[in-house]
Amino acid sequence: MKRNNLQTITLLAILAALSVVFGLFVKIPTPTGFLTLLDAGIYFTAFYLGAKEAAFVGALAGFLIDLISGYPNWMFISLVAHGSQGYFAGWTGKKQILGLLLASLAMIGIYLICSIPMYGLGASIAGVWGNVLQNFFGMVVGYTLNLAYKRVNP
Repeated sequence: MKRNNLQTITLLAILAALSVVFGLFVKIPTPTGFLTLLDAGIYFTAFYLGAKEAAFVGALAGFLIDLISGYPNWMFISLVAHGSQGYFAGWTGKKQILGLLLASLAMIGIYLICSIPMYGLGASIAGVWGNVLQNFFGMVVGYTLNLAYKRVNP
C-alpha cells in the first residue's frame, strides 16, 4: 500500500511522540545529562522507514526531550546529534554497517565536542560511556522492535 503525504506525516509524528515517551520513561541521570531510550525510537524508524524519516524523528524527538526535561542548552545540539544519527542509521544495503557506525560516531562525537565548553574535557570524556551505552542499547532495542513488527505485520 502506498502512503500519501498525510499518512507519512502522521506516522512520523506518532513515531517522534513515541520516541519522546521512550526518552522520558527511562531517564538515568549522569554527570553531563541523562541516558534515555530515545535511540530505540530513532533506530526503529531507521530500520523501518529509512534515512530521511529517521533523521526527522531523531531531530524532533531529541529537541523535544531536552525542551521538556529542562535542558534548553542541549536542544539544538540534540537536534543535530540525533538527526544525523537517524540519517546515517537509515542507510540500507551495502552501506548499512557503515551507516550504523557513522550514526554511533555522529551522536557520540557531537555530544563529546559540544560538552567540552560546558563541562570541561574530563567530564565530557566521562559522558562518552553513557552515550555509547545509550546508543548501542537503543540500536539493539530498535532492531528487535523492527523484527517483532515485521513478524506481526509482514
